[in-house]
Amino acid sequence: MGARHRRTGPLRTAVHLAQYAGARSFEWLFGAFPPEQNLRTAAVVADAWGRLNPHRVARARGNVQRAFPHMPVAEADALARASVRYMFRTYMVDAFQLPRLLTEETWPRHVDLDGARDGIRVMVSDRPAIFLAPHAGNWELLGFFPTLMGFRMHALARPLDNPFLWRWALGKREARGMRIIDKFGATEELQRIVTAGGRIALIADQDAGPDGVFVPFFGQMASAYKSVALLAIRYRLPVVVGTALRHGDGFRYAVHTVDVIRPEEWDAEDDPVFWLTARYNHAMERAVMLDPAQYLWIHRRWKSRPRWERERKPMPERTQAKLRALPWMTAEAIDRLVDDAARSAREGTPSPDPAPLAAAVGA
Repeated sequence: MGARHRRTGPLRTAVHLAQYAGARSFEWLFGAFPPEQNLRTAAVVADAWGRLNPHRVARARGNVQRAFPHMPVAEADALARASVRYMFRTYMVDAFQLPRLLTEETWPRHVDLDGARDGIRVMVSDRPAIFLAPHAGNWELLGFFPTLMGFRMHALARPLDNPFLWRWALGKREARGMRIIDKFGATEELQRIVTAGGRIALIADQDAGPDGVFVPFFGQMASAYKSVALLAIRYRLPVVVGTALRHGDGFRYAVHTVDVIRPEEWDAEDDPVFWLTARYNHAMERAVMLDPAQYLWIHRRWKSRPRWERERKPMPERTQAKLRALPWMTAEAIDRLVDDAARSAREGTPSPDPAPLAAAVGA
């Protein structure tokens, strides 16, 4: 499925070409140095970027405080800044050097699969499945590595606004056999892939907007796409949640299977879409907790709010009952969610935006 790009005039095309040329020059420059040195350079660039963009660091810190409300401010600030450094290391170094460093001969030096046995069993079973990950660790490796081992993967992605960068990135991703599917209007394509026995991989912690399924994620209701659960339920697909975390300061990763959710587990649920969506979000939360500094705290996971908050109403009893039916939810966690909704209804404001909250404690 082809990428969709907005029509551009001569000026925007020139800007896109300049960005593309800069990215290719950057790749060439970094290719002349060892990965460890490039990782240190990326951390320095991240700290400089943070000083120039304090509001972005404040957003990351606010999200950390939202997820860990009892964490001291200084600790939350340190975690947010470590997350920003990790983001720069991922995009500046890993994205460029992954295809060069990881080959059929070298992968044992860079990838530890001891914690991924359950996911590997699903991968080698030769039946269709859905593989999910949050923006934690090296999510690109989770799609790239199986294709390196001969397993054909189909990954959903949002096309970049710059068509030259997008075609370049697409070529790198698909060079080893991974097929990238434009996420816009992908429903029919995904159905064809599944019926043909294919495997689907996607990053599943994006905000899905006001019409998504709202489920708990780090103590707050977060919007998630319905499509994952609907596809899994319709075709009875196992859902695997995993992550690939960096070990040390070099290019070595440990792949972890955090959860494997099988169709028979949701068969008896009254609302299997809610249950499955809540279950894989809980698994992604556990994946993040393996090393919170490797999570992309800067992205707006809680941007959209559920209808009851938008309409200044308490959490519906039906939603509370669904939460109580989730075996991993504690009474304390449910009370926090219900109290947040009651506060929003009483004060007429949604759950606080993390950026202003964090700015109040200083950048």
